[in-house]
Amino acid sequence: MKRKLNLFTLLLGISLLMGGCASPGKMIDVGNYDEAIDIAIRRMAGKEKLKEKYVSALEEGFKKANQRDMNTANRLKNEQRAENWPKIYSIYKGIRKRQEKVSSFLPMSEAQGIDFDFAFVIIDDLEREAKENAVAYYYDNGVTLMAEARRGNRMAAREAYASFGQIKSFFSRYKDEDRLMNEALELGTTYILVSVANRSNQIMPNGMKEALLQLDERSLNSQWKIFHTGSDSQVDYDYEVILELTNLFTGPERVSEREYTDTREIEDGEEYVLDENGNVAKDSLGNDIKVPRIVEIKAFVLENYQSKEAALRGRMRFIDLYRDRVMNAEEISAQALFENYAATYRGDRRALSRESKRKIGNRPVPFPSDFEMLMRAADRLKPAISRELRRSNILN
Repeated sequence: MKRKLNLFTLLLGISLLMGGCASPGKMIDVGNYDEAIDIAIRRMAGKEKLKEKYVSALEEGFKKANQRDMNTANRLKNEQRAENWPKIYSIYKGIRKRQEKVSSFLPMSEAQGIDFDFAFVIIDDLEREAKENAVAYYYDNGVTLMAEARRGNRMAAREAYASFGQIKSFFSRYKDEDRLMNEALELGTTYILVSVANRSNQIMPNGMKEALLQLDERSLNSQWKIFHTGSDSQVDYDYEVILELTNLFTGPERVSEREYTDTREIEDGEEYVLDENGNVAKDSLGNDIKVPRIVEIKAFVLENYQSKEAALRGRMRFIDLYRDRVMNAEEISAQALFENYAATYRGDRRALSRESKRKIGNRPVPFPSDFEMLMRAADRLKPAISRELRRSNILN
């Protein structure tokens, strides 16, 4: 990893070095006229005396860039296609920025007696014409798409909304564009009703349906998708997603006991080291040699374990309400598990493991009811419901 990082750093350094050493003349040779202009300007910025080679490069790059852009704009105009006007406007806008950038050097050149030969394009009228035609194109395109949207084409409504939205980059208000945008937003929005149905032949606990439908609608909603967990008579829904519960399961209350032993070795005082003759061994100074005495201690644990489980199983059916057909069905389930450990011990507490210590002192507790267990399973099912709604690509 470190070797790869060093290689990346080296390549980045070389790239920056090459970029820093690039000359405006080389950029002109390969057709990068605006980059040539930028390099020439950077080389002359802050200098009291302008170098002729940079002045010449600036002049040549400017001339060729403007010539290229004007030729492109004229070619697009000659095609007489309304969709070309936004491109033409963008070209003219680029020419304006380039001319403003270069014009800042004219006073300096005049002061130093340098004769710049820049052919500036009179851009105001051209830019205004392109702007007006670009806006007209976006408006007319949006109006055309709205005809399709009103016939039930949601994708056309969304495209119309985007087309009208482009006008905002030119004018804050234009004709009835705001009204049409709002209409496009309404026609392009998909409304989805989420509901719950009990298909389990079992009694659903009171409040479970409401609990399952307590979804965070704001996190599900997007610009073009609105989810409702309650039917609104004022809304014409496009899809319905039905959570059909097919099994509501609660398991029995289980209690089990087990005994186990925790052991540990600890230091308990010291003991003498004996030599091969059975005598106390001495160190080089004649002192008795002692070592820690290791003993094994034990704790006998009696564990009481309580458990109970519940599960909800079903499917999510995605229904196209206009065509009255099921588009897809996804299996879905969630489980809830109740567990409680209680334990007592006899023996040396120091031998207890960390896990055993967590259990010691706990007491058996009342089991949750079937209702509580099913509601816990419902809480675990809700994130899965939201996940399926978010990742579905058929609710368009």
